Amino acid sequence: MLGFILKLILTGIAAVFVSRVIPGITVASLTDGILLALVLALLNAIVRPILVFLTIPITILTLGLFLLVINIIIIYLADAILDGFDVSGIIAALIFSLIMSVITAIIDFARK
Repeated sequence: MLGFILKLILTGIAAVFVSRVIPGITVASLTDGILLALVLALLNAIVRPILVFLTIPITILTLGLFLLVINIIIIYLADAILDGFDVSGIIAALIFSLIMSVITAIIDFARK
């Protein structure tokens, strides 16, 4: 449990930092960053598998590139849920999701 909380905090800090670097992404505070990490974890655990299952044919046809669209949808859902998180563009959402994916992979690798 402590590992999950630590990952949420580190991911929240990373989200705040990345929002300062990418134009079009705004995370209002560190608290909003941690909430964003929690919301993204929940969306990735619940909504993402459903979207991946429903879009299997198009994902196969695009050789997996459609998964990037699913990442963008997840980011926009998080934007709709949280007031302290704002996304103003598809490209910004794509770049944010890619960078956050790399950062969370590094956090997971460092924890093991």
